[in-house]
Amino acid sequence: MRLRPRSLFAWSRTFAALAFGAALLAGCAPSEPAFRSTDITGADYGKSLALTDHNGQPRTLADFRGKVVTIFFGYTQCPDVCPTALSGMGEVMRRLGTDADRVQVLFVTVDPERDTQALLSEYVPVFDKRFLGLYGTPDKISEVAKDFRVFYRKSGDLNGHYTVDHTAGTYVFDPSGKLRLYVKHAEDPALIAGDIEALLAGK
Repeated sequence: MRLRPRSLFAWSRTFAALAFGAALLAGCAPSEPAFRSTDITGADYGKSLALTDHNGQPRTLADFRGKVVTIFFGYTQCPDVCPTALSGMGEVMRRLGTDADRVQVLFVTVDPERDTQALLSEYVPVFDKRFLGLYGTPDKISEVAKDFRVFYRKSGDLNGHYTVDHTAGTYVFDPSGKLRLYVKHAEDPALIAGDIEALLAGK
């Protein structure tokens, strides 16, 4: 069937309208988020970290500028949450390959009375020799935890036999030292590795 000029014109207008509508819909469609973890870019906390590492060296966040830094608060006698978190980060490092050398994992104790330098130096590197355990006085740990909005509390027999309830997520800083992400506990290491790669790429 041959289209008459008027029909051809009407069909062309209809097609153009449909194409324009499709373009508008495409422009309004939500874009894929840059990160799978919670984006907390611009957060006004997590700025103060001045502790000692398990090698006895004073540390601040500025020491790791140029690297992605992850920070987890826990304790060495934690029965499940802490070893799960550190094992997960060990898998993240393996997935990153050579890029893992541009990442620093920090484990901050919330049990400074029991987590001595010697104990942290034995415990933390088991998960990856590049990981660092950080400790300080009870007052200093309390100060840092408060700045990071981390909750912790002893539970049970306080005469040396106790557990510590604590916040279980991980904070992630980009190479410029800015707090960017919050990773929920037991997140898939593949997703964490992807987010870290994005930060290393400058996102």
